[in-house]
Amino acid sequence: MRLGCCFGGAALHTLKLAALASPSSFPPSRSVLAPLLCSPRAALRFSPLARALSSAPAVQPAAPASSKDATKVTSDGPREFSAAMFFVAKPQWNASIDFKWIRDNKDAVATNIRNRNSNADLELVLELYAKMLDLQKEVERLRGERNVVANKMKGKLEPSERQKLIEEGKNLKEGLVTLEEDLLRLTDELQQEAQCIPNMTHPDVPIGDEDCSTVRTTVGSPREFSFPIKDHLQLGKELDLFDFDAAAKVSGSKFYYLKNEAVMLEMALTNWTVSEVIKRGFIPLITPEIVRSSVVEKCGFQPRGENTQVYSIEGSDQCLVGTAEIPVGGIHMDSILADSQLPLKYVAFSHCFRTEAGAAGTASRGLYRVHQFSKVEMFVLCRPEESDSYHEELIRIEEELFSLLGLHFKTLDMATADLGAPAYRKFDVEAWMPGLGRYGEISSASNCTDYQSRRLGIRYRPSEPPSSTTPKKGKGNVPTQFVHTLNATACAVPRMIVCILENYQQEDGSVKIPEPLRPFMGGLEQISPKSQ
Repeated sequence: MRLGCCFGGAALHTLKLAALASPSSFPPSRSVLAPLLCSPRAALRFSPLARALSSAPAVQPAAPASSKDATKVTSDGPREFSAAMFFVAKPQWNASIDFKWIRDNKDAVATNIRNRNSNADLELVLELYAKMLDLQKEVERLRGERNVVANKMKGKLEPSERQKLIEEGKNLKEGLVTLEEDLLRLTDELQQEAQCIPNMTHPDVPIGDEDCSTVRTTVGSPREFSFPIKDHLQLGKELDLFDFDAAAKVSGSKFYYLKNEAVMLEMALTNWTVSEVIKRGFIPLITPEIVRSSVVEKCGFQPRGENTQVYSIEGSDQCLVGTAEIPVGGIHMDSILADSQLPLKYVAFSHCFRTEAGAAGTASRGLYRVHQFSKVEMFVLCRPEESDSYHEELIRIEEELFSLLGLHFKTLDMATADLGAPAYRKFDVEAWMPGLGRYGEISSASNCTDYQSRRLGIRYRPSEPPSSTTPKKGKGNVPTQFVHTLNATACAVPRMIVCILENYQQEDGSVKIPEPLRPFMGGLEQISPKSQ
Protein backbone atom coordinates (compact mmCIF):
# COMPACT_ATOMS: atom_id res chain seq x y z
CA MET A 1 0.00 0.00 0.00
CA ARG A 2 1.18 3.44 -0.57
CA LEU A 3 3.15 4.53 2.24
CA GLY A 4 4.19 3.26 -0.25
CA CYS A 5 6.70 3.18 -1.26
CA CYS A 6 8.42 5.68 0.56
CA PHE A 7 7.86 7.78 3.38
CA GLY A 8 7.16 10.67 1.21
CA GLY A 9 9.82 13.16 1.36
CA ALA A 10 9.87 13.79 4.96
CA ALA A 11 11.77 14.17 8.06
CA LEU A 12 11.54 11.67 10.80
CA HIS A 13 9.42 12.83 13.64
CA THR A 14 10.88 11.97 16.98
CA LEU A 15 8.49 9.98 19.09
CA LYS A 16 8.14 11.41 22.52
CA LEU A 17 5.95 10.01 25.24
CA ALA A 18 3.93 13.14 25.45
CA ALA A 19 2.83 14.24 22.06
CA LEU A 20 3.21 13.95 18.33
CA ALA A 21 4.84 16.53 16.24
CA SER A 22 2.17 18.39 14.41
CA PRO A 23 2.18 18.00 10.67
CA SER A 24 3.14 21.01 8.70
CA SER A 25 3.29 21.54 5.03
CA PHE A 26 3.50 18.90 2.47
CA PRO A 27 4.37 16.79 -0.37
CA PRO A 28 2.53 13.57 -0.22
CA SER A 29 2.31 10.38 -1.90
CA ARG A 30 4.78 8.58 -3.91
CA SER A 31 7.45 10.61 -5.35
CA VAL A 32 10.88 9.65 -5.41
CA LEU A 33 11.15 7.22 -2.71
CA ALA A 34 7.71 6.48 -2.46
CA PRO A 35 7.07 9.03 -4.82
CA LEU A 36 10.61 8.61 -5.49
CA LEU A 37 10.32 5.02 -4.93
CA CYS A 38 8.79 4.75 -8.23
CA SER A 39 10.17 2.76 -10.97
CA PRO A 40 10.66 3.84 -14.50
CA ARG A 41 9.91 2.03 -17.65
CA ALA A 42 11.54 -0.19 -20.17
CA ALA A 43 10.28 -2.97 -22.24
CA LEU A 44 13.27 -4.97 -21.28
CA ARG A 45 12.59 -4.02 -17.72
CA PHE A 46 15.62 -1.99 -17.06
CA SER A 47 17.40 -3.22 -14.01
CA PRO A 48 16.07 -1.14 -11.12
CA LEU A 49 18.36 1.27 -9.51
CA ALA A 50 18.57 1.63 -5.82
CA ARG A 51 17.65 4.87 -4.15
CA ALA A 52 18.54 5.16 -0.58
CA LEU A 53 17.09 7.32 1.97
CA SER A 54 19.07 8.79 4.69
CA SER A 55 18.02 8.06 8.16
CA ALA A 56 18.40 10.52 10.89
CA PRO A 57 17.35 11.05 14.41
CA ALA A 58 15.03 13.93 14.81
CA VAL A 59 13.71 16.16 17.41
CA GLN A 60 10.07 16.70 16.78
CA PRO A 61 9.84 17.19 13.05
CA ALA A 62 13.44 16.88 12.05
CA ALA A 63 14.89 19.61 9.94
CA PRO A 64 15.82 18.83 6.37
CA ALA A 65 19.27 17.46 6.06
CA SER A 66 20.05 19.21 2.86
CA SER A 67 18.73 21.59 0.32
CA LYS A 68 17.86 18.81 -2.08
CA ASP A 69 14.18 18.80 -1.86
CA ALA A 70 11.65 17.71 -4.36
CA THR A 71 8.08 17.85 -3.31
CA LYS A 72 5.27 15.80 -4.72
CA VAL A 73 2.03 15.24 -2.98
CA THR A 74 -0.87 12.99 -3.62
CA SER A 75 -4.26 14.36 -3.16
CA ASP A 76 -6.07 11.46 -1.83
CA GLY A 77 -5.32 8.09 -0.74
CA PRO A 78 -3.35 6.14 1.78
CA ARG A 79 -0.13 7.80 0.81
CA GLU A 80 2.60 5.62 -0.22
CA PHE A 81 5.15 7.10 1.91
CA SER A 82 6.44 9.16 -0.85
CA ALA A 83 9.78 10.44 -0.96
CA ALA A 84 9.31 13.76 -2.30
CA MET A 85 12.39 15.11 -0.78
CA PHE A 86 15.79 13.66 -0.87
CA PHE A 87 18.52 14.50 1.47
CA VAL A 88 22.09 13.55 0.97
CA ALA A 89 23.72 12.08 4.02
CA LYS A 90 26.49 9.57 4.32
CA PRO A 91 24.94 6.15 3.70
CA GLN A 92 25.44 3.55 6.39
CA TRP A 93 24.98 0.81 3.82
CA ASN A 94 25.52 0.41 0.09
CA ALA A 95 22.96 -0.58 -2.51
CA SER A 96 24.03 -2.98 -5.25
CA ILE A 97 23.60 -0.42 -7.98
CA ASP A 98 24.58 -1.36 -11.52
CA PHE A 99 26.49 1.79 -12.41
CA LYS A 100 27.68 0.40 -15.71
CA TRP A 101 24.07 -0.24 -16.71
CA ILE A 102 23.15 3.32 -15.78
CA ARG A 103 26.02 4.67 -17.85
CA ASP A 104 25.20 2.47 -20.84
CA ASN A 105 21.50 3.42 -20.67
CA LYS A 106 22.00 7.08 -19.84
CA ASP A 107 19.25 8.41 -22.13
CA ALA A 108 16.61 6.00 -20.85
CA VAL A 109 17.51 6.74 -17.24
CA ALA A 110 17.44 10.51 -17.86
CA THR A 111 14.00 10.26 -19.48
CA ASN A 112 12.74 8.18 -16.59
CA ILE A 113 13.99 10.72 -14.05
CA ARG A 114 12.17 13.52 -15.91
CA ASN A 115 8.95 11.52 -16.18
CA ARG A 116 9.00 10.89 -12.45
CA ASN A 117 9.69 14.51 -11.54
CA SER A 118 12.67 13.19 -9.60
CA ASN A 119 15.47 15.47 -8.47
CA ALA A 120 18.13 12.80 -8.99
CA ASP A 121 21.29 14.25 -10.56
CA LEU A 122 22.23 11.75 -13.27
CA GLU A 123 25.08 13.84 -14.68
CA LEU A 124 26.69 14.04 -11.26
CA VAL A 125 26.30 10.27 -10.79
CA LEU A 126 28.00 9.60 -14.13
CA GLU A 127 30.76 12.11 -13.36
CA LEU A 128 31.42 10.51 -9.96
CA TYR A 129 31.36 7.04 -11.50
CA ALA A 130 33.95 8.03 -14.11
CA LYS A 131 36.16 9.54 -11.40
CA MET A 132 35.79 6.41 -9.30
CA LEU A 133 36.89 4.20 -12.21
CA ASP A 134 39.93 6.40 -12.83
CA LEU A 135 40.83 6.39 -9.16
CA GLN A 136 40.42 2.61 -8.98
CA LYS A 137 42.86 2.25 -11.88
CA GLU A 138 45.37 4.49 -10.13
CA VAL A 139 45.00 2.53 -6.90
CA GLU A 140 45.57 -0.73 -8.79
CA ARG A 141 48.62 0.76 -10.52
CA LEU A 142 50.20 1.76 -7.21
CA ARG A 143 49.40 -1.63 -5.70
CA GLY A 144 51.13 -3.26 -8.65
CA GLU A 145 54.20 -1.08 -8.22
CA ARG A 146 54.27 -1.83 -4.50
CA ASN A 147 54.16 -5.55 -5.24
CA VAL A 148 57.06 -5.18 -7.69
CA VAL A 149 59.09 -3.44 -5.02
CA ALA A 150 58.20 -6.08 -2.46
CA ASN A 151 59.31 -8.84 -4.81
CA LYS A 152 62.62 -7.09 -5.47
CA MET A 153 63.21 -6.88 -1.73
CA LYS A 154 63.16 -10.68 -1.54
CA GLY A 155 66.39 -10.94 -3.53
CA LYS A 156 69.96 -10.39 -2.49
CA LEU A 157 70.64 -6.64 -2.64
CA GLU A 158 73.32 -4.15 -1.85
CA PRO A 159 72.49 -2.14 1.30
CA SER A 160 72.18 1.07 -0.68
CA GLU A 161 69.86 -0.53 -3.20
CA ARG A 162 67.77 -2.10 -0.44
CA GLN A 163 67.47 1.27 1.30
CA LYS A 164 66.36 2.83 -1.94
CA LEU A 165 63.66 0.19 -2.35
CA ILE A 166 62.55 0.69 1.27
CA GLU A 167 62.09 4.41 0.63
CA GLU A 168 60.27 3.72 -2.62
CA GLY A 169 57.97 1.21 -0.90
CA LYS A 170 57.27 3.67 1.91
CA ASN A 171 56.33 6.41 -0.55
CA LEU A 172 54.09 4.03 -2.50
CA LYS A 173 52.38 2.93 0.70
CA GLU A 174 51.70 6.52 1.81
CA GLY A 175 50.40 7.44 -1.61
CA LEU A 176 48.24 4.35 -1.67
CA VAL A 177 46.71 5.13 1.74
CA THR A 178 45.78 8.61 0.55
CA LEU A 179 44.26 7.33 -2.69
CA GLU A 180 42.30 4.60 -0.89
CA GLU A 181 40.84 7.19 1.48
CA ASP A 182 39.89 9.34 -1.50
CA LEU A 183 38.34 6.32 -3.19
CA LEU A 184 36.27 5.52 -0.10
CA ARG A 185 34.97 9.09 0.10
CA LEU A 186 34.21 9.14 -3.61
CA THR A 187 32.38 5.81 -3.37
CA ASP A 188 30.24 7.15 -0.49
CA GLU A 189 29.35 10.25 -2.47
CA LEU A 190 28.50 8.16 -5.52
CA GLN A 191 26.20 5.97 -3.42
CA GLN A 192 24.47 9.01 -1.95
CA GLU A 193 23.71 10.45 -5.35
CA ALA A 194 22.89 7.19 -7.15
CA GLN A 195 20.47 6.10 -4.45
CA CYS A 196 18.31 9.06 -5.45
CA ILE A 197 17.64 7.53 -8.86
CA PRO A 198 14.20 5.90 -9.00
CA ASN A 199 13.44 2.47 -10.37
CA MET A 200 12.79 2.14 -14.07
CA THR A 201 9.19 2.13 -15.28
CA HIS A 202 6.96 -0.34 -17.09
CA PRO A 203 6.51 0.74 -20.73
CA ASP A 204 2.71 0.77 -20.38
CA VAL A 205 2.61 3.18 -17.45
CA PRO A 206 1.00 6.50 -18.48
CA ILE A 207 3.41 9.42 -18.44
CA GLY A 208 2.48 12.51 -16.47
CA ASP A 209 0.95 13.63 -13.19
CA GLU A 210 -1.71 11.80 -11.18
CA ASP A 211 -4.54 13.05 -13.40
CA CYS A 212 -2.91 11.20 -16.32
CA SER A 213 -3.51 7.85 -14.61
CA THR A 214 -5.80 5.54 -16.58
CA VAL A 215 -8.74 3.41 -15.43
CA ARG A 216 -8.10 -0.31 -15.87
CA THR A 217 -11.33 -1.66 -14.42
CA THR A 218 -14.59 -0.40 -12.93
CA VAL A 219 -16.62 -2.74 -10.72
CA GLY A 220 -20.24 -2.08 -9.80
CA SER A 221 -21.96 1.28 -9.71
CA PRO A 222 -22.73 3.83 -6.98
CA ARG A 223 -25.68 2.83 -4.79
CA GLU A 224 -28.75 5.02 -5.17
CA PHE A 225 -30.24 6.21 -1.90
CA SER A 226 -33.89 7.22 -1.35
CA PHE A 227 -33.01 9.12 1.83
CA PRO A 228 -30.47 11.77 2.89
CA ILE A 229 -26.95 10.26 3.03
CA LYS A 230 -24.82 10.54 6.15
CA ASP A 231 -21.05 10.39 6.22
CA HIS A 232 -19.17 7.92 8.42
CA LEU A 233 -18.54 10.56 11.09
CA GLN A 234 -22.25 11.20 11.62
CA LEU A 235 -23.07 7.50 11.45
CA GLY A 236 -20.30 6.68 13.90
CA LYS A 237 -21.52 9.30 16.34
CA GLU A 238 -25.16 8.21 16.17
CA LEU A 239 -24.24 4.52 16.46
CA ASP A 240 -21.62 5.16 19.16
CA LEU A 241 -18.84 3.52 17.15
CA PHE A 242 -15.87 5.82 17.72
CA ASP A 243 -14.69 8.73 19.80
CA PHE A 244 -12.32 11.26 18.27
CA ASP A 245 -12.70 13.87 21.02
CA ALA A 246 -11.44 11.64 23.81
CA ALA A 247 -8.58 10.39 21.63
CA ALA A 248 -7.57 13.99 20.85
CA LYS A 249 -7.24 14.68 24.58
CA VAL A 250 -5.26 11.51 25.18
CA SER A 251 -3.10 11.33 22.05
CA GLY A 252 -3.68 14.34 19.80
CA SER A 253 -5.54 15.00 16.56
CA LYS A 254 -6.09 12.21 14.01
CA PHE A 255 -6.33 9.51 16.69
CA TYR A 256 -9.52 7.69 17.60
CA TYR A 257 -11.14 5.13 19.86
CA LEU A 258 -13.16 2.39 18.18
CA LYS A 259 -16.14 1.31 20.27
CA ASN A 260 -18.83 -1.33 20.37
CA GLU A 261 -19.54 -2.92 16.97
CA ALA A 262 -16.71 -0.95 15.32
CA VAL A 263 -14.24 -3.02 17.36
CA MET A 264 -15.88 -6.21 16.12
CA LEU A 265 -15.91 -4.81 12.59
CA GLU A 266 -12.16 -4.15 12.62
CA MET A 267 -11.45 -7.65 13.90
CA ALA A 268 -13.83 -9.16 11.36
CA LEU A 269 -12.20 -7.29 8.48
CA THR A 270 -8.69 -8.37 9.46
CA ASN A 271 -9.61 -11.99 10.22
CA TRP A 272 -11.73 -12.40 7.11
CA THR A 273 -9.09 -10.79 4.88
CA VAL A 274 -6.23 -12.89 6.26
CA SER A 275 -8.27 -16.09 5.93
CA GLU A 276 -9.20 -15.27 2.33
CA VAL A 277 -5.63 -14.48 1.34
CA ILE A 278 -4.29 -17.62 3.06
CA LYS A 279 -6.64 -19.62 0.81
CA ARG A 280 -4.68 -18.20 -2.12
CA GLY A 281 -1.39 -19.64 -0.91
CA PHE A 282 0.00 -16.86 1.28
CA ILE A 283 1.93 -17.40 4.53
CA PRO A 284 0.45 -15.39 7.45
CA LEU A 285 2.71 -13.12 9.51
CA ILE A 286 2.37 -10.69 12.36
CA THR A 287 5.36 -8.38 12.10
CA PRO A 288 7.45 -6.20 14.41
CA GLU A 289 6.15 -2.64 14.39
CA ILE A 290 9.46 -1.03 15.29
CA VAL A 291 12.27 -1.42 12.76
CA ARG A 292 15.74 -0.05 12.18
CA SER A 293 15.92 3.15 10.16
CA SER A 294 18.24 1.44 7.68
CA VAL A 295 15.55 -1.12 6.84
CA VAL A 296 13.07 1.69 6.23
CA GLU A 297 15.58 3.27 3.84
CA LYS A 298 16.40 0.02 2.06
CA CYS A 299 12.71 -0.50 1.33
CA GLY A 300 12.76 2.86 -0.40
CA PHE A 301 11.15 5.03 2.24
CA GLN A 302 12.52 8.38 3.25
CA PRO A 303 12.67 8.72 7.02
CA ARG A 304 13.92 12.27 6.79
CA GLY A 305 12.71 15.61 5.56
CA GLU A 306 10.30 18.35 6.44
CA ASN A 307 7.16 16.36 5.77
CA THR A 308 8.10 12.82 6.56
CA GLN A 309 5.44 10.22 7.06
CA VAL A 310 7.71 8.31 9.45
CA TYR A 311 7.88 8.46 13.22
CA SER A 312 11.36 7.89 14.60
CA ILE A 313 12.14 6.92 18.16
CA GLU A 314 14.25 9.50 19.91
CA GLY A 315 17.71 8.41 20.92
CA SER A 316 17.70 5.31 18.74
CA ASP A 317 18.11 4.20 15.14
CA GLN A 318 14.57 2.84 15.06
CA CYS A 319 11.25 3.89 13.53
CA LEU A 320 7.62 2.92 13.80
CA VAL A 321 6.45 1.15 10.65
CA GLY A 322 4.07 2.89 8.27
CA THR A 323 3.28 -0.41 6.54
CA ALA A 324 4.06 -4.10 7.06
CA GLU A 325 5.86 -3.94 3.70
CA ILE A 326 8.93 -2.76 5.61
CA PRO A 327 9.37 -5.54 8.19
CA VAL A 328 8.27 -8.19 5.68
CA GLY A 329 10.73 -6.82 3.12
CA GLY A 330 13.49 -7.17 5.70
CA ILE A 331 12.71 -10.74 6.74
CA HIS A 332 15.06 -12.19 4.09
CA MET A 333 17.55 -9.32 4.11
CA ASP A 334 21.16 -10.25 3.25
CA SER A 335 20.29 -13.79 2.23
CA ILE A 336 20.49 -16.09 -0.79
CA LEU A 337 17.29 -18.06 -1.32
CA ALA A 338 17.08 -21.41 -3.06
CA ASP A 339 15.24 -21.41 -6.37
CA SER A 340 12.82 -23.97 -4.90
CA GLN A 341 11.74 -21.49 -2.20
CA LEU A 342 10.28 -19.06 -4.72
CA PRO A 343 7.81 -17.56 -4.89
CA LEU A 344 7.47 -16.53 -1.25
CA LYS A 345 4.01 -15.04 -0.67
CA TYR A 346 3.24 -13.42 2.67
CA VAL A 347 0.11 -11.85 4.12
CA ALA A 348 1.02 -9.70 7.13
CA PHE A 349 -1.01 -7.95 9.78
CA SER A 350 0.40 -4.90 11.55
CA HIS A 351 -0.50 -1.59 13.04
CA CYS A 352 0.77 1.32 10.96
CA PHE A 353 1.94 4.74 12.08
CA ARG A 354 2.13 7.78 9.81
CA THR A 355 2.64 11.44 10.57
CA GLU A 356 0.34 12.42 7.67
CA ALA A 357 2.26 15.67 7.43
CA GLY A 358 0.49 18.20 5.28
CA ALA A 359 -2.84 16.38 5.28
CA ALA A 360 -5.73 18.69 6.06
CA GLY A 361 -9.21 19.61 4.94
CA THR A 362 -12.50 17.75 4.56
CA ALA A 363 -10.87 15.07 2.38
CA SER A 364 -8.93 13.94 5.46
CA ARG A 365 -11.74 14.05 8.02
CA GLY A 366 -12.59 11.25 10.39
CA LEU A 367 -11.12 7.82 9.73
CA TYR A 368 -9.98 8.64 6.22
CA ARG A 369 -6.52 9.84 7.24
CA VAL A 370 -5.24 8.99 10.70
CA HIS A 371 -1.92 8.55 12.50
CA GLN A 372 -2.43 4.94 13.59
CA PHE A 373 -4.39 2.12 11.98
CA SER A 374 -4.48 -1.61 11.31
CA LYS A 375 -3.67 -3.03 7.91
CA VAL A 376 -3.30 -6.36 6.15
CA GLU A 377 -0.52 -6.33 3.55
CA MET A 378 0.46 -8.84 0.88
CA PHE A 379 4.12 -9.19 -0.08
CA VAL A 380 5.70 -11.40 -2.73
CA LEU A 381 9.31 -12.35 -3.51
CA CYS A 382 9.67 -14.05 -6.88
CA ARG A 383 11.90 -14.69 -9.89
CA PRO A 384 12.40 -11.67 -12.16
CA GLU A 385 10.50 -13.14 -15.10
CA GLU A 386 7.45 -13.77 -12.90
CA SER A 387 6.89 -10.38 -11.28
CA ASP A 388 4.50 -9.02 -13.92
CA SER A 389 2.22 -12.03 -13.50
CA TYR A 390 2.29 -11.78 -9.71
CA HIS A 391 1.46 -8.10 -9.97
CA GLU A 392 -1.67 -9.07 -11.89
CA GLU A 393 -2.41 -11.73 -9.26
CA LEU A 394 -2.16 -9.21 -6.43
CA ILE A 395 -4.50 -6.70 -8.03
CA ARG A 396 -6.88 -9.53 -8.90
CA ILE A 397 -6.97 -10.61 -5.23
CA GLU A 398 -7.68 -7.04 -4.14
CA GLU A 399 -10.51 -6.72 -6.65
CA GLU A 400 -11.97 -10.07 -5.57
CA LEU A 401 -11.93 -9.06 -1.89
CA PHE A 402 -13.56 -5.69 -2.51
CA SER A 403 -16.14 -7.26 -4.82
CA LEU A 404 -17.06 -9.82 -2.14
CA LEU A 405 -17.71 -6.90 0.20
CA GLY A 406 -20.07 -5.38 -2.38
CA LEU A 407 -18.10 -2.19 -2.96
CA HIS A 408 -18.18 -0.04 -6.08
CA PHE A 409 -14.61 0.76 -7.08
CA LYS A 410 -12.24 1.46 -9.94
CA THR A 411 -8.68 0.29 -10.50
CA LEU A 412 -6.16 2.78 -11.85
CA ASP A 413 -2.82 2.36 -13.61
CA MET A 414 -0.96 5.18 -11.90
CA ALA A 415 1.02 7.70 -13.93
CA THR A 416 4.78 8.11 -13.65
CA ALA A 417 4.78 11.19 -11.41
CA ASP A 418 2.60 9.37 -8.87
CA LEU A 419 4.81 6.30 -8.56
CA GLY A 420 7.05 5.75 -5.61
CA ALA A 421 10.77 5.44 -6.26
CA PRO A 422 10.76 1.65 -5.90
CA ALA A 423 7.68 1.02 -8.04
CA TYR A 424 8.14 -0.21 -11.59
CA ARG A 425 4.36 -0.08 -11.93
CA LYS A 426 1.55 0.60 -9.48
CA PHE A 427 -2.17 -0.03 -9.53
CA ASP A 428 -4.45 1.88 -7.13
CA VAL A 429 -7.97 0.93 -6.11
CA GLU A 430 -10.39 3.77 -5.35
CA ALA A 431 -13.77 2.97 -3.81
CA TRP A 432 -16.92 5.09 -3.88
CA MET A 433 -17.61 6.73 -0.51
CA PRO A 434 -21.13 8.22 -0.77
CA GLY A 435 -20.96 10.13 2.51
CA LEU A 436 -17.81 11.88 1.36
CA GLY A 437 -19.25 12.19 -2.14
CA ARG A 438 -16.13 10.97 -3.92
CA TYR A 439 -13.84 8.07 -4.61
CA GLY A 440 -11.16 7.42 -2.02
CA GLU A 441 -8.07 5.28 -2.31
CA ILE A 442 -8.39 2.04 -0.36
CA SER A 443 -5.51 0.03 -1.77
CA SER A 444 -2.53 -0.12 -4.07
CA ALA A 445 -0.40 -2.86 -5.59
CA SER A 446 3.19 -2.21 -6.66
CA ASN A 447 5.78 -4.20 -8.58
CA CYS A 448 9.16 -2.99 -7.31
CA THR A 449 11.20 -5.40 -9.47
CA ASP A 450 14.74 -5.57 -8.00
CA TYR A 451 14.77 -2.03 -6.60
CA GLN A 452 14.27 -3.13 -2.99
CA SER A 453 16.17 -6.42 -3.23
CA ARG A 454 19.31 -4.61 -4.45
CA ARG A 455 19.18 -2.53 -1.30
CA LEU A 456 18.09 -5.30 1.06
CA GLY A 457 20.55 -7.81 -0.39
CA ILE A 458 17.98 -10.50 -1.25
CA ARG A 459 19.18 -12.89 -3.95
CA TYR A 460 18.33 -16.36 -5.13
CA ARG A 461 20.34 -19.03 -6.89
CA PRO A 462 18.56 -20.31 -10.02
CA SER A 463 18.42 -24.08 -10.38
CA GLU A 464 19.78 -23.62 -13.88
CA PRO A 465 22.02 -20.84 -15.23
CA PRO A 466 20.56 -18.30 -17.66
CA SER A 467 20.98 -19.43 -21.26
CA SER A 468 23.33 -16.50 -21.88
CA THR A 469 25.86 -17.62 -19.29
CA THR A 470 28.15 -20.57 -19.01
CA PRO A 471 28.70 -21.59 -15.40
CA LYS A 472 32.08 -22.71 -14.18
CA LYS A 473 32.57 -26.34 -13.38
CA GLY A 474 31.92 -27.30 -9.82
CA LYS A 475 29.14 -27.20 -7.30
CA GLY A 476 27.11 -24.10 -6.60
CA ASN A 477 28.57 -21.98 -9.37
CA VAL A 478 25.27 -20.87 -10.91
CA PRO A 479 25.36 -17.07 -10.46
CA THR A 480 22.85 -15.56 -8.05
CA GLN A 481 20.26 -13.03 -9.12
CA PHE A 482 18.23 -10.45 -7.23
CA VAL A 483 14.65 -11.44 -6.53
CA HIS A 484 11.77 -9.17 -7.46
CA THR A 485 9.50 -7.84 -4.72
CA LEU A 486 5.86 -6.80 -4.87
CA ASN A 487 3.46 -5.43 -2.28
CA ALA A 488 -0.28 -4.81 -2.14
CA THR A 489 -2.81 -3.73 0.46
CA ALA A 490 -5.42 -6.35 1.19
CA CYS A 491 -7.24 -4.29 3.82
CA ALA A 492 -6.58 -0.83 5.23
CA VAL A 493 -9.07 -1.06 8.09
CA PRO A 494 -10.15 2.57 8.69
CA ARG A 495 -10.96 3.20 5.03
CA MET A 496 -12.80 -0.09 4.77
CA ILE A 497 -14.90 0.95 7.77
CA VAL A 498 -15.63 4.24 6.00
CA CYS A 499 -16.76 2.33 2.90
CA ILE A 500 -18.95 -0.12 4.82
CA LEU A 501 -20.65 2.48 7.01
CA GLU A 502 -21.39 4.86 4.13
CA ASN A 503 -22.39 2.26 1.52
CA TYR A 504 -24.42 0.00 3.81
CA GLN A 505 -26.31 2.69 5.77
CA GLN A 506 -30.09 2.30 6.01
CA GLU A 507 -32.89 4.84 6.26
CA ASP A 508 -33.57 3.99 9.92
CA GLY A 509 -29.98 4.90 10.84
CA SER A 510 -28.71 1.34 11.02
CA VAL A 511 -25.85 -0.15 8.98
CA LYS A 512 -25.98 -3.61 7.45
CA ILE A 513 -22.95 -5.86 7.82
CA PRO A 514 -21.65 -7.31 4.50
CA GLU A 515 -22.47 -11.00 4.43
CA PRO A 516 -18.86 -12.30 4.27
CA LEU A 517 -18.10 -10.53 7.57
CA ARG A 518 -21.08 -11.78 9.54
CA PRO A 519 -19.54 -15.11 10.60
CA PHE A 520 -16.59 -13.13 11.96
CA MET A 521 -18.95 -10.90 13.99
CA GLY A 522 -20.82 -13.64 15.78
CA GLY A 523 -23.57 -13.66 13.19
CA LEU A 524 -24.40 -9.95 13.64
CA GLU A 525 -26.32 -8.74 10.59
CA GLN A 526 -26.54 -5.02 11.27
CA ILE A 527 -25.44 -2.25 13.58
CA SER A 528 -28.47 -0.51 15.02
CA PRO A 529 -28.91 2.70 16.99
CA LYS A 530 -28.60 1.88 20.70
CA SER A 531 -32.18 3.01 21.37
CA GLN A 532 -33.37 0.13 19.19
